[in-house]
Parts: sequence; structure tokens; C-alpha cells
Amino acid sequence: MFGKQYFLFLCAALWVFNASAQVPQSSQQLLITLTDDWGATTGELRAFSRGEKGWISEFPPIPVNLGRTGLAWGIGLHPQSVIGEGAPQKREGDGKAPAGIFRLGDAFGYPETLRTGLDYQPMSSSHYCIDVPNSALYNQTVDAAVVGEERVKGSSEGMRRDIHYGDQQYKKGIFVAHNPANVPGAGSCIFVHLWKGPGSPTAGCTAMAESQMDSVLAWLKSEDLPVYVALPKAQYLALERQWSLPPL
Repeated sequence: MFGKQYFLFLCAALWVFNASAQVPQSSQQLLITLTDDWGATTGELRAFSRGEKGWISEFPPIPVNLGRTGLAWGIGLHPQSVIGEGAPQKREGDGKAPAGIFRLGDAFGYPETLRTGLDYQPMSSSHYCIDVPNSALYNQTVDAAVVGEERVKGSSEGMRRDIHYGDQQYKKGIFVAHNPANVPGAGSCIFVHLWKGPGSPTAGCTAMAESQMDSVLAWLKSEDLPVYVALPKAQYLALERQWSLPPL
């Protein structure tokens, strides 16, 4: 298992922040994905850095693909009290990307090195993210060579997708600290990664073109404690002031 990644997950679970400003004051970088509604499978991602007078836009909006069934509230830095009655909530296998505020963890990928200010974890054919809810390793990325082949059986998240499934989606990516306490069935293995192509939905992640991923990876810095926000536009507008988010 990766100690630093889980330390970040633990920090996300234990973080204490101002109730009127849900983005931690220590976070200097912010990625925001906005969609038209809960069911949208595409959206736009924006990047901001914190300046003396507020958030400063860094890039033009980046087209992204999301879960094949849209968004649902996940488990992150935002309080669960913000989730209204009847609002969709993320569950394992529902095809939804998690909505809310989440810590960003390390970068990962196929190359030995990657140009990024994040800490980087190269993946091998024996790395898996465990999406089996009854596993003690649920929602954790592990090396079968370390934990044993028996403990990764049943997982559909081989991290070298080029080897296991014949695609490049995990060639470059970022761990998203959704469900940091690894609650069984609450959703697992959430990443920002490369897309198959424009408009092609994911199983629950955020995906973009490689050239734009390269720009995001090069900009992000682990010491700036970057945070990821995903929301439908109506919910964003309702929470913009309370969460101290950049105005649309």
C-alpha cells in the first residue's frame, strides 16, 4: 500500500475547517468541474489559484467527461448536512462521479516519471485499486506483489489499463480522496484521468484530453494542498458564498 496516499486520505477524513468556508484556507489550488445538471455526463473543468484578493483563474475551461449516469453526492471535505433529502448519493457501481469537495492526492501513471508538482506513483501490472466492497482493502490502491494475489481477486481496477484492458486511460491520472474512510459500498477508486474521447463517459471519474491533463499536472503542487470540487451549476450557485468558491 502507499503510505503517503493514505496519509492524505486520513487528513481529508480528519480535516477541520471553517463552517462558512468549506475549501480549507490552507489550500492554494482549486479544480472545479461544473455540469448542467445531476444527470449530465460532460462538463467543464476550471483551475484557480488563491491570491491576496481571492481566487485567480489559471486556464480556459477544459472539457471533461464524467460518470455515465452523471453526478451524486460523495464523501469528502464537505459536511453531509449539505445533502438535501432525496438528493442522489454515490454508491459503488452506480456509474456516477462524486459531487462535493475532495482532497487531491498523488499523481499516478504508466511512465517511470511524470512532469508534475504532485508526488508521483508509477503503476505496474500488479497494481490494483480495490473496488470489492467486502474487501478489507476496499478503495485502496495496492500492489499484488506486496499484499498477495488472493487479496486483489475480483477487482476490476487494474491500474495498468494498457496491459489489462488495452487502453491508455490511466496513463496519466490523479487520485481523488473520495470516501477517505473507505466506507464499504460508498464508492471507490475515483480519479482524474485521460478520456477515451470527447463525450465518452466514465465509470465515475473525471476524464480529459492528454494535452490538457499535461497542463493540469504541471501546474498542480502537492505543497499547495490542491482541492477538487464537482457540482451541477445550480448547486454551485447555491453554495458559492457559503463555501467561498470563485464566482461563476
